[in-house]
Parts: sequence; C-alpha cells; structure tokens
Amino acid sequence: MKQRLSSEFIFQLFALLITIILVHAVYVGIVRPNADAILQQQLELQAAGGEYVPKRSIYVVVRDFEQEACFVLLIWAMTIMGYKGRRLLQEQEILESRLLEVADGTSILPQDAREYGRSLEALDDQTQEFLLPRTLLAALQRFATTASIPAVSNTVKEQCDGESDRLDSELSMVRYIAWAIPSIGFIGTVRGIGDALGQAYKAVEGDISGVTVSLGVAFNSTFVALVLSIVIMFCLHQLQLSQERLVQSCQRYCDQRLLRHLVVH
Repeated sequence: MKQRLSSEFIFQLFALLITIILVHAVYVGIVRPNADAILQQQLELQAAGGEYVPKRSIYVVVRDFEQEACFVLLIWAMTIMGYKGRRLLQEQEILESRLLEVADGTSILPQDAREYGRSLEALDDQTQEFLLPRTLLAALQRFATTASIPAVSNTVKEQCDGESDRLDSELSMVRYIAWAIPSIGFIGTVRGIGDALGQAYKAVEGDISGVTVSLGVAFNSTFVALVLSIVIMFCLHQLQLSQERLVQSCQRYCDQRLLRHLVVH
C-alpha cells in the first residue's frame, strides 16, 4: 500500500511538471502571439474611426496568466482522475473474475476457510492490493479464527467502509483544484478591475482603450475559470459515483460468493 501511494505521488508530481511545460509552451507559441495580433488589429481599426464592433476571439479570452494557471490545474486534475479511473477499471475487472470458486450447494466450514484462502494468498502482490481480494482474504481469516458468520459480515463491512473512506480522502487534491480554479479567476477579475480604475483618467480624456482591455481581463478570467470548474466538478462526481458502485459491488460479491456458503456446526 505504501509503495502504491508513493508511486501515485510521483506520478502526480511529474504530471504537474509536464502539464506546466506543455501549457506554457502552447501559450508562448500560439495563444499569446495570436491574441496580441488580434488586439493590435482591433486598436488600429478603432483608431481609424468609423463604426467597428470587435469580435470575441478565443485567443483573447484565454490569453492572460490567470487563464493559463486555470488550464494547468484543469489538465492536472484530469490526469489525477484518469490515474484513479484506470485503477478503478482494474478493480472492476477483478469483480468479473471468479476469485473464489465455491460450487452451488457447497458449505464452507471454519476449518475449510484457510484452504480457500490459499488461492487468494497465491495471487501476485499487485492483485492482492485490490479491494475484493483483500476483503475476501480478511473475511476467510476471520471465519477461521472466530467461527462466527456475523463477525465475517462485520469484517466485510469494515473493509468496504474503510476503502470508501480512503477513496474519498484521496480525492481531496481534486476537490482543492476545483475550488482553486474559480478563486484564480476572481484574482484575475480583481486585477483587471484594478488596472481599469488605474486608467480611469485616460477614459476621462477620451481614450477608453486601456479601460476596455483591463475590463476584458476581469470578465474573461472569471468566465474561463467558471467554465473549467464546471467541467472538473462533473468529472469528479462521475468518478465518485463509480467508486461508490465499486464498493457496493464488492459487498454484493462477498454476500453472494462467500457469506451464503458459510456454515457453523
């Protein structure tokens, strides 16, 4: 378990570094040059006079540093959820296998529990870390030592409840990112409004270009941050739903494949 947590931390760290590099490269090479060219063209058309309605460009909307930070956090959160989703698929594949071969009508006595547990102990270390093998092995060991079916049922419930709490706690970073993205957007809003107020004297003199650009920063950062936070929250809730279904499926598996075969004489 400790080795898996360590590898997951390393994965998250490298994912963050790679995401920062890639997103910044896209911004430096594509987004900001195109946004600057569009803004310069708009200023020239405004200076030329006449009726002119500037068109919103995606490059201009996402050009600022706050939006760049939001995209970094979005992609990082997606990689974290993708990593956990991949493990979730592996857990679900285990549920579809017959780890415990007990024929219909067969009874498992306390003295038989260790024999059935040997097949689980023979699994490789990575497979033994999955929820279902851990729960089945713990239940068989409890039955062998206590010869109590209620104790086995409690063991299954404790294992599944503990896994549910662990899965929920491991999503704390994603929840933090989902909270941080709108906060960064509001920082951009405050910065844009502050810049606009700082150039109010130019607007009084008739030059409103600086004020409009600063207000654009304020509204664009909030707009992008809120949209990205909606995407993250949707994906997060889907992942949580799948994790809850996994725990419920594990409990069902233990009830159908193990608990109903247990007999105490």
